[in-house]
Amino acid sequence: MQYPKFIQSQPSLDIPFPDDAVATSAVRSDEALVVFLHILKDVDLPEHQHGAQWGTLVHGSLELTIDGDTRIYSPGESWDIPAGTPHGAKLKAGSLLIDVFEEPDRYSIRSQD
Repeated sequence: MQYPKFIQSQPSLDIPFPDDAVATSAVRSDEALVVFLHILKDVDLPEHQHGAQWGTLVHGSLELTIDGDTRIYSPGESWDIPAGTPHGAKLKAGSLLIDVFEEPDRYSIRSQD
């Protein structure tokens, strides 16, 4: 499964993962950043914290730990991470997820050069 071409054609982000592990497409407003992620290889995201985040799993599976509580998510399920809450994840290859960050500058838009 893949996102539609019009989503894939949105700008990608500078994120701390190699391009062959995670593909991104993003839509940014003055108030938030919406990120469409396609996980190409299994990825461990270490515990970290930042502003509020909401997300949903479109396809695949995701192990997410929020404030010490670990849960495996299935397609259609969502999460809500309050600002400043420690969280980390194990992202499975083939998964598609959408994350919305309250910080519109959480990640930089990659230059189109």
